[in-house]
Amino acid sequence: MAFYRKPRRKDEAFRRILPVVLITLWGIVLLTFLIRTVSFSHNYRISGSRLRTMLPRQTKLSILLENKNSLPPRNLDLFPNLAKDHITIVLYVHNRPQYLQVVVKSLSSVEGIHETLLIVSHDGYFQEMNKIVEEYKTQPNCIRFCQMKQIFAPYSPHLFPDSFPGVSPGDCRDKDRPSTNKCKGNPDQYGNHRSPKIVSLKHHWWWMMNTVWDGLGETRRHSGHILFIEEDHFIFPNAYRNLQILTELKPQKCPYCYAANLAPSVVNYMGEGWETLIAEKIGNVGYAFNRTVWRKIYSKARDFCFFDEYNWDITMSATVYPSFDSYVYTLRGPRTSAAHFGKCGLHHGQGEKSSCIDNGVMNISVEEVDKTANIKAEWGVHGYELQSDYEAGFKGWGGWGDERDRQLCLAFAHMYHVEGSKSTG
Repeated sequence: MAFYRKPRRKDEAFRRILPVVLITLWGIVLLTFLIRTVSFSHNYRISGSRLRTMLPRQTKLSILLENKNSLPPRNLDLFPNLAKDHITIVLYVHNRPQYLQVVVKSLSSVEGIHETLLIVSHDGYFQEMNKIVEEYKTQPNCIRFCQMKQIFAPYSPHLFPDSFPGVSPGDCRDKDRPSTNKCKGNPDQYGNHRSPKIVSLKHHWWWMMNTVWDGLGETRRHSGHILFIEEDHFIFPNAYRNLQILTELKPQKCPYCYAANLAPSVVNYMGEGWETLIAEKIGNVGYAFNRTVWRKIYSKARDFCFFDEYNWDITMSATVYPSFDSYVYTLRGPRTSAAHFGKCGLHHGQGEKSSCIDNGVMNISVEEVDKTANIKAEWGVHGYELQSDYEAGFKGWGGWGDERDRQLCLAFAHMYHVEGSKSTG
């Protein structure tokens, strides 16, 4: 015969307190997760002393170039005012002067270019690159067609010949083991140590983004779109007008689109030629987005800085974009307004034994249809199904395993969010 036994008072007390304990533990786990994943916000601040410990000791050239970043734009005598709804253009360059000349010439023919500000962002300092922009009065392809401002990445590895972020004495090389070879550095996931020339690409892009959106006086309050192009992007005459149309149509035609592109995501593809707008994944040739999107990217600074991948674009595609609430679409026209050219990659420097020889000769045809805006407001939108470029669990191709690079990357995210300080410009 079964019988009922009255529970003890201790059991009753335990049952009452158990839900409270579980809820508390769950709250702690959730808070920890949020702190880890959303570690940056638009009003994040650190002390100046803390920032100084995160940044390398500057060289004289580094300090000189950083001071140049505060100079006002040029050509104000010719173009004293910017158009009300202008789209700022940022041209980020490395060390391919033969390409830069081609891009500058193409920009000079862009309809509406006189209405906006062109910012040229240099990865360190290279005399030939600077000469094309600096000596604008004596160069055949001079930048006298709009307001223009130069900025220089003051912590580029190219400016530090014998110290980090350049090559430091005692740094590990290739597959050296720190314990065995008595050298400095953390290898990537494949056992390889950092290459300053390689990591400079990601450093420059991230420094530039933080500087343009949050540092420069000319742009830190800019609420519209900013267009980003490189020195091997040929810009068609209708690019600026087409981009204005795309950014105006995007909220209604493609509210789920984060950006607008001048070119298809597939390099060297000229477009479908249809009478419709195209929604697809973001490409690297001529991409534009606004401050709202930048804030989402900035909030993932830690993910960006700690992902073991030296390419900024793969880092974005593999870890930053997938963390957003939805697929990251961009809106573009059915015919390209920009094109990639040349055969020398960013890793091919000039004046080195392994230099890439290319005179900047290109085979790009500009037809009549490319000279004026060719996007229609009445067109519909054809969307391509987005699929991740990288499978779940992809950990990057390496090259970004050194803790010093990761901390410098984080420092760039903090630079313009120091307590009691003002931004550049």
